[in-house]
Amino acid sequence: MLAASDSTIAVAGIPRSIVRNVVLSVETTRATDFVDLTGAVTATIQGFGLREGLVTIQTRHTTTGILINELEPLLLEDLTAMFERIAPATDGYAHDDFARRTINLTPNERRNGHAHCRAALLRASESVVVSQGALALGRWQRVLFVELDGAQRRDISVMLMGEARQRR
Repeated sequence: MLAASDSTIAVAGIPRSIVRNVVLSVETTRATDFVDLTGAVTATIQGFGLREGLVTIQTRHTTTGILINELEPLLLEDLTAMFERIAPATDGYAHDDFARRTINLTPNERRNGHAHCRAALLRASESVVVSQGALALGRWQRVLFVELDGAQRRDISVMLMGEARQRR
C-alpha cells in the first residue's frame, strides 16, 4: 500500500522517506552575534522522526552565515575581533555609497558593506549527517548562526532529507 502526505512517502515494510523544509526564526541582539541552532535543529529532526539522512541549515540573509564550531565565549570574542580586523565597520565601502549605488536599494537602507564583506568569509549553509536520529557532530561542535549586521529578526531554512522512523 502506498500513501503520500506532503513530501513523505511510506510503503509497508520499507522505511519512510522524508523531505521537509522548515523555517526557524531567531532574534539577534548584537551587531555581531552568535546564535546556537543545535538544539532547534535537533528538535526539528526529532519532531519529524528523521532517523538517517542529512540536514542542511541555510541562512536566508546576505549579512549572516552558518558556522560549525565550538561555542566557547573566548573563541567567539576572537572571531568577532577577526571580523573587525578584516572588514572594519568604520571603513568606507562602495556598497554604502548611496549616491553611486543604484541596485537593491530600499528605504532606510543600512550601511552594512562591512557585514557583507564579513559574511563572504562564512558559508551560507552547512550540511550535517543525521545518524540514529541525532546530528553526527563532534564533541565540541555546534551549529551556529552568525549575525554580522544585527540586531534583527532572521530566518534560517532547515532541509531534512532521509529515512524516518515508521509511525505506529
